[in-house]
Amino acid sequence: MRRSLALAAATSLTLAGVLGLFQNCAKGFRSQSASSQNQLGGPGCDPLDPSNCGAEEPGGGTNTPPPTCPPPVLGSTGNSGSANAVQAGTITTPHPTLQNLTVEWPFSGDLNNNSQVLVRYHKQGDANWYCGMPLRLIPSGNLEGFSWATRHSGSIFDLQPATAYELELTLNDPDGGSVRRTVVVNTRAVPAPMAGAVIKLATPSTLNSVLSAAQPGDVVELGGGSYSGFQINKSGQAGKPLVIRGTPNAVITGEVGAFSANHLIFEDLTINGRLRLNGSSNIAVTGCHIRAATAQGGDGIVSYTRSEDFYIADNWVEGTTRWAESSLGVNGDNLGEGILVTGPGHVITHNQVSGFRDGISFMEDSEAEDQFSLDVLNNDISQNADDGVEADFCQHNCRIMNNRLTNNFIALSSQPSLGGPTYFIRNSIYNAAHVAFKLYRGSIGDLLLHNTIVKNGDGLGIYAGRSVSRAMILNNIFIGGPGGDFGGYSSGTGKVIAFADLVVANSTINYQAYGSTSGSLSGTIGSTSFSNLASLRSTTQEKNAIQVDLGSFAATVSYPATPMTPYGAVDLRLNPASPAVDAAYPISNVNDRHHGAGPDIGAFEVGQPAPLFGPRP
Repeated sequence: MRRSLALAAATSLTLAGVLGLFQNCAKGFRSQSASSQNQLGGPGCDPLDPSNCGAEEPGGGTNTPPPTCPPPVLGSTGNSGSANAVQAGTITTPHPTLQNLTVEWPFSGDLNNNSQVLVRYHKQGDANWYCGMPLRLIPSGNLEGFSWATRHSGSIFDLQPATAYELELTLNDPDGGSVRRTVVVNTRAVPAPMAGAVIKLATPSTLNSVLSAAQPGDVVELGGGSYSGFQINKSGQAGKPLVIRGTPNAVITGEVGAFSANHLIFEDLTINGRLRLNGSSNIAVTGCHIRAATAQGGDGIVSYTRSEDFYIADNWVEGTTRWAESSLGVNGDNLGEGILVTGPGHVITHNQVSGFRDGISFMEDSEAEDQFSLDVLNNDISQNADDGVEADFCQHNCRIMNNRLTNNFIALSSQPSLGGPTYFIRNSIYNAAHVAFKLYRGSIGDLLLHNTIVKNGDGLGIYAGRSVSRAMILNNIFIGGPGGDFGGYSSGTGKVIAFADLVVANSTINYQAYGSTSGSLSGTIGSTSFSNLASLRSTTQEKNAIQVDLGSFAATVSYPATPMTPYGAVDLRLNPASPAVDAAYPISNVNDRHHGAGPDIGAFEVGQPAPLFGPRP
């Protein structure tokens, strides 16, 4: 029988309750008699034992659609005046993206923090409902000059663009105040030129006059030739974007700028320099080839001031930084941000980014403004000398998903997450020379789900020096081996996990697959050290951890013994015989489309095609 460890009294929601929310107890969504209505994460339902929840595993054989989701039982609606009874606020869904939705539900009362929000969703008008991942309860807090209020918060993933979805949210509190509400939210459409748009041809000598005469909805097409950098001083309109389109022999040298602009599309441009979009909104950058230059700070596509709702997709972004020890770290010989944004609602997807200080990044400290509802999806990120993805100062619902990261100093950074949730889901990481995850500066609310990591040194090494709290770490593969020092930074000594700063009392860590080419399985979680799989299982939350090795992959995967080697991209899909197959913990809207008897640990499901990383054909 699969059991969880209880959380310490520091938090009022048991670990079983937390994991029960993530599985939705399936189960707890089914119609129930009054005697069983406490199974929504409560004592009547052990969420780590599906049979105890009445769980029905989806059928195997092929990829299964997510199971349909009956309405959950609504808890106590009365309010006795107790300070522990929840009082629901107003639901908001700020800055929908093309594939994902953010949901925020503030509340008051509930002083014992035991309310829960269960989620169902469907396309508006469809008969079938599907389970979403339950919202996270975010206690109020402050960190690094930012503060946030108590609320439930979370995301719904993998939706279709330009589609209306109905969300049903059930706020349950055993102390009273339970309520069910529905909202309708539209995902954004993929930006596109206006149908029947007028195409206005430009040459290097006529570009300025053509831009000056352009109207919303026009397409300004650059003919062959060499162009100097230029600035766009106009905007389009909703449904009538102004399009700047390149052709194969048109090359721009310098900076292309658009400041405080709206509804522009930059399409198929070749720029030897950078594209700077400060203070703009509803900007699309697609199919462009950006070669950064030192004259423009080594940047690729950037917005250094608050902007909104960008769509940056299918671009090739090349930097000037070499993959060398002298380049590594914040003080290394490196330059530029590949793609940088601040502000809400941005989608950065299917780009190839290499050769920068940071591949894809958000702003930090006082320059970070409203960094929420941000998607970083399906990018191919390599040879960046500081961070592959720097998702620092995420305020909530930043979704770093389905990216491939090869040869980066640090693969994924959350320094810090400002309460969360900050999601890192199904990322494939090979040869992170220092660490795979940087959860530093007191990071709060990070979720590491279904990632696969093969690196030199410690498989998961987080050397924060400050507490890392309210984390959720489930269903990941961490494989390390003998380590070393590179550019003055250690990759670790070959532990499968070195995470002394994790606050285990309010975090969840279980169902990992660990391995080390050193032949041992040792590490530290919080204040607990272990020396083998048995002691890992018996002394930590990792009751369901398993041991794997490089033979768990279908392709031949070599250990990255010399991290400064520019390794090619590596296929980290599982061997069907791997013990990681069917061994993951079920999480609604994350792994419920699995193949076989259950979801697989790691970034990839056996039997599913590999995702496409980088630009689409």
